[in-house]
Amino acid sequence: MSIEVFRDAYGVPHVRAADPRELARAQGLVTARDRAWQLEVERHRSQGTTAAFLGAAETGWDTFVRQARLADTARRCHDRLDADTAAWVRAYVDGVNEGLAAGAERAPEFAATGLKPGRWEPWTPLAVWLSTHILFAGFPTKLWRDRVARRLGEQWTELFATDGPGTAGSNGWVVSGERTASGAAIVAGDPHRFIEAPGVYQQIRLACPEYDVLGLAVPGVPGLAHFGHTGRVAWAITNAMADYQDLYRERLRRRPDGRVEALGPTGWEPATAHTETIEVGGGAEPVRIEVIETARGPVIIGADGEYAEGAEAAETASVGVGEWEAISLRHPPRVTGELGFRVLPALLRARSAGDVDRALDAWVEPVNVVQAADTDGGLLHRTAGYVPVRDRANSLRIVPAWEAGHHWEPRGLPMARAEVRGHAVMANARGLAAPLGVEFAPSHRAERIAALLDGSASWTAAAMAAVHTDTDNPSARRLLRAVDALGEDGLSPAARSVRATLLRWDRRMAADSTDAGLYAAVRGAVVRRLAAHEAFAALREPAPYPALFRPWLAPGPRIAFALETLLVTGPVPAADVERTVREALEEVGAEVAAGEAPPAWGVTHRLAPWQALPDEDDAQWPGLAGDHDCVLSTSSVPGYTDRSARASAARYVWDLADRERSLWVVPFGASGVPGDPHHRDQLPLWLRGELAPVVTDWTRLTKENEDRHDRDH
Repeated sequence: MSIEVFRDAYGVPHVRAADPRELARAQGLVTARDRAWQLEVERHRSQGTTAAFLGAAETGWDTFVRQARLADTARRCHDRLDADTAAWVRAYVDGVNEGLAAGAERAPEFAATGLKPGRWEPWTPLAVWLSTHILFAGFPTKLWRDRVARRLGEQWTELFATDGPGTAGSNGWVVSGERTASGAAIVAGDPHRFIEAPGVYQQIRLACPEYDVLGLAVPGVPGLAHFGHTGRVAWAITNAMADYQDLYRERLRRRPDGRVEALGPTGWEPATAHTETIEVGGGAEPVRIEVIETARGPVIIGADGEYAEGAEAAETASVGVGEWEAISLRHPPRVTGELGFRVLPALLRARSAGDVDRALDAWVEPVNVVQAADTDGGLLHRTAGYVPVRDRANSLRIVPAWEAGHHWEPRGLPMARAEVRGHAVMANARGLAAPLGVEFAPSHRAERIAALLDGSASWTAAAMAAVHTDTDNPSARRLLRAVDALGEDGLSPAARSVRATLLRWDRRMAADSTDAGLYAAVRGAVVRRLAAHEAFAALREPAPYPALFRPWLAPGPRIAFALETLLVTGPVPAADVERTVREALEEVGAEVAAGEAPPAWGVTHRLAPWQALPDEDDAQWPGLAGDHDCVLSTSSVPGYTDRSARASAARYVWDLADRERSLWVVPFGASGVPGDPHHRDQLPLWLRGELAPVVTDWTRLTKENEDRHDRDH
């Protein structure tokens, strides 16, 4: 059988081939045609070469990627693959290389930047996976917690971390057959990530005589790592919020011969060092960087000594002459040489929840909560990945490399599992993953989804859209209680009116709700005032870290996401918190009285996707419903911007009774090519909370013109 490509009404590719390797090649070929620009951006991001065509603004990312040695780690992990998996990955890469030239001809971004498509190496998909997920576990949060402990006090180290909302928002749930109309299980949910255009997930179907699987792929990576439906078994994941990356404070020195040494628990020891050049577009001078690696891991902050110059005196007081301090990163793929890629072809061959379970025993990065169900009634709810066994301090802060006790044990933590009784929910909350991490999402979304699922014993795939789009905002309760507790005494008439409106509000973050807009305005005013409180003055001073990590170090967003906690505990006295809420009501009340009432929530709460080349025509993205603690999780930064950079990167419903009753949607479309009919044809569905049908009947699909394949070959 030659490669055959079919498309449904939304342009989703359904690919058939003679065997798994030829199918992998076909997946790469189709992806290159549909997503050439996206693939090349991701390849360059994984190698630290984006500044060459995107300009000087990307030198921070390129520096990090090179100093973290992501490409070298990908090569290591590729070299450890078994022969069959390596051949399968290589087949995908062959397909990408075959299709890139034709894909680039369709993509105007190449002409706009002068970029020519480059050649993918056998290890490039592993590098893309690494660069996509290296910040996923949030190791920069340790920089923040270390700063809080030093500047605010040790007792507040976890003030912003204990079940703080952060920006995680992925949801997933499995409903067993006894609670569905068909008697077969349903797996559903929506991964929340930073929204990128083109989207980070690609709808695709992969079929050969050995298997026939549809799901959501990551462009640049073969198979269906996170979400798939084989007809007999379906699986899905959410981020487990595990902590498996450590930061070490290093003391470095350079010998007269130029070699670098690092201070370890037993004394000075050799480190590797070399220099690299980052090319910068726009006529800017190239940037030379030093890449240093100690026995702990690559140095990602302070390889050039600048960290020591800007660090706090307490951090550098004991550093000797000719020495400097830096920070290194230790993470599992660099240590073990494993990413878990041999799981990917095993998932495609899965026929049962047990097969999925066994395959995931070899998973490494990122650490996920997994759910699966099969047509025989099998159910799965477990964590999967690698979390090292080490001292608790490693999970909280930067730890000193020269002190004993911060090493990793050879073994990893056990991965928990639980029985599914009626339904099981995963939503970044503690649950199964509690022993694996420090920071989790609050239980709001998980509890709300569970309550909604409890409302019926005859669920259908179509009915799941009501869960995806629920806009109830449980996290508003605490601020509303504080507003209620003020009473009316001492408030101006305008503030009393705002208070009365908030206390009548149904707590729904609907896009057309002016009450939700009023709540957001009051919340923002409270956040800004708390962030300006003298208790947080030390945290407002610039941190001695690269700009890449500033989103994790800005106190304003941290206070915004920890508002529920800070309203009842923390370094701000209760009387000041009460005054802050009162002043926020007066501020918004004065705006209302002046005829400047906050608009409906969706007017300011607008989508703000990341694009490598921002399109000026997209300056006005659509308004959104939801909020970071709604099931419809659309995260903004209260007090600073209502724009939403994180939202559902896809929504899916896998029906085990009949795969063709399954449903899915992505924010934009199947094509990454501007002007293509399927570039953004799913955006209206996504905005309305609707889902597109999954079509599996080959006779209902349109076969792609054979001439197109000939051109691409």
